[in-house]
Amino acid sequence: MLDNAFKIKDLGDLRYYLGFEVARKPTGINLCQRKYALDILSDDGMLGSKPVSTPSDYATKLQQLGTPLSLEDSSFFKRLIGRLIYLTNTWPNITYVVQHLSQFVVASTSAHQHVVVRILRYIKGSPRSRIFLSAVSKVHLKGFSDSDWAGCIDTRRSIFGYAMYIGDSLISWKSKK
Repeated sequence: MLDNAFKIKDLGDLRYYLGFEVARKPTGINLCQRKYALDILSDDGMLGSKPVSTPSDYATKLQQLGTPLSLEDSSFFKRLIGRLIYLTNTWPNITYVVQHLSQFVVASTSAHQHVVVRILRYIKGSPRSRIFLSAVSKVHLKGFSDSDWAGCIDTRRSIFGYAMYIGDSLISWKSKK
């Protein structure tokens, strides 16, 4: 019907859009940002880095105090945090630490930069992270949440996060102070 009303071109099935790689299968749809993640690593010179198994050291508490970054390093930090925020669209496992780091974009320190490097090393270890939207699972809603009561050292505010599933498909996630 759209073809009759407008001049459009059928480009076939969606494969790549705005940094997302889309793969359709009879069992569901895979969404990943593998190329985008590898582009981040290559732009920042981290392709040869040693991978780590977790996105952050969860015992480390970030705060505003510390050695401030130079102007050049600060702009690098801001650009990288923006790119990592976009990467959280298919990497829910880095959402918490990226959200936490984004609070320090204005006054970033060397400790924050070390955490960003660790996230990049984590991405290096698993560049094929993906979201799978199942077409064959049972339809039931599941939700998980967690909170770090008064966990922010600077403001004593809580940080919480949640993940929502329909069947086996992760459909929504968030981490927020």
